[in-house]
Amino acid sequence: MADNFQSLSRIKCKELHSKLMTPEAAAALIPPGATLGMSGFTGSGYPKRIPGALAERIRAAHAKGEAFKIKLLTGASTAPELDGVLAEVDGIELRMPFQGDPVCRKKINAGDINYIDIHLSHVTQQVQAGYYGKLDIAVIEVVGIREDGSLIPSASVGNNKTWIEQADKVLIEVNYALSEKLEGMHDIAGTPLPPHREPILIHKTDDRIGDPYYHCPADKIIGIVETNDRDRVNSFSEPDEVAKKIASHILNFLKKEVEKGILPPNLLPLQSGVGDVSNAVISGLEHGEFENLTAYTEVIQDGMLGLIKSGKLTKVSATALSLSPEAVDDLNENIDFYRERIILRPQEISNHPEVIRRLGTIAINGMLEADIYGNVNSTHVMGSSMMNGIGGSGDFARNSFLSFFVRPSVAKDGDISGIVPMVSHVDQTEHDVQIIVTEQGLADLRGLAPRQRAKAIIENCAHPDYKEKLWDYFNRAQESGAQHTPHILSEALSWHDKYLKTGSMK
Repeated sequence: MADNFQSLSRIKCKELHSKLMTPEAAAALIPPGATLGMSGFTGSGYPKRIPGALAERIRAAHAKGEAFKIKLLTGASTAPELDGVLAEVDGIELRMPFQGDPVCRKKINAGDINYIDIHLSHVTQQVQAGYYGKLDIAVIEVVGIREDGSLIPSASVGNNKTWIEQADKVLIEVNYALSEKLEGMHDIAGTPLPPHREPILIHKTDDRIGDPYYHCPADKIIGIVETNDRDRVNSFSEPDEVAKKIASHILNFLKKEVEKGILPPNLLPLQSGVGDVSNAVISGLEHGEFENLTAYTEVIQDGMLGLIKSGKLTKVSATALSLSPEAVDDLNENIDFYRERIILRPQEISNHPEVIRRLGTIAINGMLEADIYGNVNSTHVMGSSMMNGIGGSGDFARNSFLSFFVRPSVAKDGDISGIVPMVSHVDQTEHDVQIIVTEQGLADLRGLAPRQRAKAIIENCAHPDYKEKLWDYFNRAQESGAQHTPHILSEALSWHDKYLKTGSMK
């Protein structure tokens, strides 16, 4: 994209003008073996130019036979301009805490990148405690620098406060593609290591406890790069019929919970993962009967902007905006309206168990597979290959008032069942999973013992092609051995084994 900004117009602190440089000059300040904390959360707010320049530097070093890799820490997934380019040149030694790039994924599963997949709410305290060694350089995207040197956050917050505080040096990308009027939307606060913690005083979704800006000493900033590049987020397609059916099951369930008096008429704060089902649920809410909704979540997608515009959703707290180009235009054109209704926080706050438990969120997250007792695999294909990561689903699953896990009942044209005898990898144990939903139906597992859960999941969630096989496994498991959670260990993972050998679980 051509640079059509006026140089220095968003860098209002004159003390920092001398630090303006090219992306190549900034990348030259990053030494081999460095540990970098980069901004970015779900394809939003990541640095756009420095990673590419760094990748070219690494490529040139490798061509000369020189070793050059870095350790890369972010908020969550980024984009091809960051994860992709650095993975392509074999420039990443270690990656954490979440990724979604196909090139990066391929390198992880080939054993070329060491990947540490952790709960997003845990990142800050682990970095503060030194689990990953010294943080050498932070590379942070902002939309502007104020006269006093404070930094105006961009479209995501993630771990940026932590990176700025913990890094020895800081590189800044000032991005002109987003409106400066994002200023004021953010609430930047954090928590120290124990024993110095105090309660996080968020009692409502829109409570503010921090500052709208990042703060970084001027002498810590070693370079500033100006950009005018949008986030790489694709336009969202309309949810398919499977996603609409799953959403319908969820919305009907919530309606009944209101009728029973378990939920208030405006529900509880919503948390929803990224994807088609989430968009289908949001679409259903926009045209449904619930009013005065709130959300305490991680990511705001296109659907939530529509829900805000409709007046159904009054306040949203998140850590990132993950918007299509069309939605970015809408945001920029109506920024004053949205700024009054959206708060962006660090992920240690957006995902903090204390706040999630206090607010009583309704969590809706995706999964790769569930077993008949309610254990969920969110991350590993066939037990060994990493897909993306656990992200924040565990933060919300364990601490929400209601915890849904959703997916279609089959994949790969029916050759993989979403419901299996035993999951090939466990991310969310049966203790954290309350409700499982596929297009086939909904299994409410609350108050059920293991064998009761199995019956509910098989009957309501399994695809017809696999239901009889699941009943056969469960019934035979009950004929011998202990009866609390009946299993046939020699067969428990046989479905996965059969798929790997034949290409189908059928």
